[in-house]
Amino acid sequence: TTTDQSVVQYRVKEVLFGQDTEATGTADGVTGSVTISGTQVTAADVEVAMATFESDESRRDSQFQGRIMEVDQFPTATFSLTEPFDLGGEPADGEELTVTATGDLTMHGVTRSITFELTAKRTGGTFAANATIPITFTDYGIDDPSGGPAQVGTTGELELLLVFGR
Repeated sequence: TTTDQSVVQYRVKEVLFGQDTEATGTADGVTGSVTISGTQVTAADVEVAMATFESDESRRDSQFQGRIMEVDQFPTATFSLTEPFDLGGEPADGEELTVTATGDLTMHGVTRSITFELTAKRTGGTFAANATIPITFTDYGIDDPSGGPAQVGTTGELELLLVFGR
């Protein structure tokens, strides 16, 4: 199951008052589990409580939770693995490996199949997975997040750090 070290972060490029910047927000309301049978990852389910995202700007957070992600209507985002994958052997303690994962990402009430690379590392009794997933807002029914002095493009990224323990 996930540990309290698991986080999901969004990252979007924005132009704020004419200056190129990057907006980020981090959610720590991450729960889930992964099932490993032998060297196969056979199942993985992760849920993010969207209201736990916070950035360095309260106005951005208000816009994110309100008109952009509508967290009252869509309180969670989920990922479910749909294709098992092989780890290529039992990883040694501290060994890092890169694999490809395919599953269903549901966000803002829309489910899409995605495939992405993730890096995994076993450290003692924990197993950490790290990935960056590109997101096109309209693919998930998310209206243009631009507002006020912030102009945002049509894409962003989700960055995952999922730490699992027994």
